[in-house]
Amino acid sequence: MKQSFYDALKNAKPLQIVGVINAYCAILAEKSGHRALYLSGAGVANASYGLPDLGVTTLDNVLEDARRIVAASDLPLLVDIDTGWNDIGETIKAMQSAGVAGIHMEDQAAHKRCGHRPNKELISKEEMGERIKQAVAAKTDSNFLIMARCDALASEGLEAVIERSAYYATCGANAIFAEAMTDLSHYQQIKAALNVPLLANITEFGKTDLYSADELAGAGVDMALYPLTAFRAMSKAALDVYQTLLNEGSQASSIENMQTREELYEYLDYHKLEQEVDSKK
Repeated sequence: MKQSFYDALKNAKPLQIVGVINAYCAILAEKSGHRALYLSGAGVANASYGLPDLGVTTLDNVLEDARRIVAASDLPLLVDIDTGWNDIGETIKAMQSAGVAGIHMEDQAAHKRCGHRPNKELISKEEMGERIKQAVAAKTDSNFLIMARCDALASEGLEAVIERSAYYATCGANAIFAEAMTDLSHYQQIKAALNVPLLANITEFGKTDLYSADELAGAGVDMALYPLTAFRAMSKAALDVYQTLLNEGSQASSIENMQTREELYEYLDYHKLEQEVDSKK
């Protein structure tokens, strides 16, 4: 049975939410013991389409990956919907129909960019409030999580992040995503102004230090997000193998770093499914 984010939040502080770029990654994360999954907009653009994260992927692009992940795992899936696309209400309805457990939407202009890149353009807090209200109005499942992402630190400062975050919560956001924080104390100050859960994005090579789960819990953070951690590791491993094949003429020296065929079969319940197929012949 599918879990909700609210169920997962009861059992962890902070709840670690791990990025998965496909269905098999979702299986690996669940069988490793994780309790919540994430589909990044950048992950869809980078991994599924070979594109940069500049708001070029569509709702249908993201839904295709989301449906595959939901079908493969019972864990709640949080999905990045950028700025909501053309019709926020329809986006929310589509995400619920796909079995997604929650979404986050940001306060950038429609031509958004990665939250850890310069020159982000924000909309007003009032316009973002309207986006949130449209999303909330489209909810048909009370357990569906509407999270508001605030990108204001770089251009407007911490006080604006606190003001915006508190306002977003009054507009109906069920949780706040404080993007690109540059000090652990920022989370403490934001959380003090909120009565909803707070998420910290612990992404590599960005503006935020790689705080531990214990450090984040001490700062009042309820959810810790690792959006592309596994994807980056997978990509480096794949590149190393491709280069090894060219340089050495064989994959032999890379074997020790590979998942074995039997390990793959174990995670996929291959033998069980094979027996079911054979029994129907």
